[in-house]
Amino acid sequence: MNSPGAVITCSAVVLVGSAVALRSARPPAGATGGRTALEDWALAGRGQGSGLLWCLLGGTVYTAYTFTAVPGAVFTSGGIGFYALPYTVVICAIGFVLLPRLAATARAHGHITVADFVRARYGSSLLALAVSLTGIFALMPYIALQLLGLRAVLSVLGMRQDGLVGDAALTAVFAVLAFSTYRYGLRAPTRTSVVKAVLVVGATVALAGLVVTRLGSPAALFARAEAAFATRGGLPAGEGALVPDPSLAPAYVSLAVGSALALFAFPHVLQTAFSARSGDVLRKTSVALSGWTAMLGLFALFGIAALAAGVRTPEGRSELAIPLLVLDLAPGWAAGLILGAIVVAALVPAAVMSIGAATLFARNIYLEFVNPGATTAQVTRIARLMSLVVKVGALAFALGVHDQAAINLHLLGAVWVLQILPAIVLGLLRRTPHALSLLAGWLLGMVVGTALVSRGGFSSLVRLSFGSLDVQMYSGLVGLAANLGVVALASPLLDRLGVPRGLPGLLLRPVAGAVRGNGAAK
Repeated sequence: MNSPGAVITCSAVVLVGSAVALRSARPPAGATGGRTALEDWALAGRGQGSGLLWCLLGGTVYTAYTFTAVPGAVFTSGGIGFYALPYTVVICAIGFVLLPRLAATARAHGHITVADFVRARYGSSLLALAVSLTGIFALMPYIALQLLGLRAVLSVLGMRQDGLVGDAALTAVFAVLAFSTYRYGLRAPTRTSVVKAVLVVGATVALAGLVVTRLGSPAALFARAEAAFATRGGLPAGEGALVPDPSLAPAYVSLAVGSALALFAFPHVLQTAFSARSGDVLRKTSVALSGWTAMLGLFALFGIAALAAGVRTPEGRSELAIPLLVLDLAPGWAAGLILGAIVVAALVPAAVMSIGAATLFARNIYLEFVNPGATTAQVTRIARLMSLVVKVGALAFALGVHDQAAINLHLLGAVWVLQILPAIVLGLLRRTPHALSLLAGWLLGMVVGTALVSRGGFSSLVRLSFGSLDVQMYSGLVGLAANLGVVALASPLLDRLGVPRGLPGLLLRPVAGAVRGNGAAK
């Protein structure tokens, strides 16, 4: 698998992406407080225009792991893997409606994190703490997951997954990422996201051309892929593995809808939205994200192309299907460019996630509970240090733990983060639910979701039986239903009992930039 030409060109692409992160991320001349103010470090001064935000938000949502895992799922499981396409279409609609309102409220009240928004709308530090901790724990395995995309590339280039050279290369790439985000905050991945967008577009067009010219027409590809599935055995009978059985419709729909909803509960996505210049920028960007969806759709089809080409991956390593297909079809230098695009694609989301987790800790845990009198400079310094801690922790986890463990924890993280969505979305209502009902719903949703995932052997789907009805559903969506049920029942009951909506003492300590109360969101 070792190709010197591919290694050289891949290294060159990564060096260019790293140079952009290190040198193009400098704050604009004349910017005040660019290296001390948390708002400037975490949100790039809230000045992102449509073009940059399309690159940054798209580069954050469509990760390197997405571009290898989605075609890997199609390569392994067939048509059910295409659920990622309706999921990414749904996020365009949700983003168009939800993100401008949240960002407008954040801008009006000085919110930097989604936990700031929750803290202000419900007057509860405890609920904001639940949102912060859930977000941080969900982001940690997500960052480690980005390393799987990097390791997939390194392994097909001849660097053993558990070898010293591969670990050193992974560490070097993350060291650049850590330094650039520590120094420049969100501006570093913003500039790198432009390089990522150019590289991903180029890689998609190049690989599509190679597939068509080397492997034949789409009809021939599907026929050969069907034949390849048939030889594996143990696949759905009747319509074939590339066409999901109609009985899987609830699983397909719930995966798409649940994944789309969970995306808008991840703190780094909302923090990226808060960096937008205006609501119009967010609306334009949400519509234009369909361009990223189109590229992901082609990559999903490349999973079928890998089947047709006879690509074989080690057991449990379906994410290698696309890198191996690239090496099979492209000459060395071209393969290096495409694989280099995958490496750079991992840098943007990993950086944004680490900034999101670090800002949550600094703003909503350190400032709220540890040092309420901290200055902006002190909070910013803590956020920067935590961004390093988060990356080091993710790197150590990826190097020391089996890949499947990262996947399992990310699966749990997505189920967990979905349980904070009610506190976020319902906070936009004129009259919000009772904070205690949201806490109770969050707790039940966490327990139910975790139990279902664990009982199913860390599968995202759970089988539900109601009499003659037997369906598979996304575990996170089942937990969310239980969560919302508690909120719907408990909130009016608590109000009828006269339980104060604000929680006393420590839980109502004011935070700089936060506004308490249940007034209408602006």
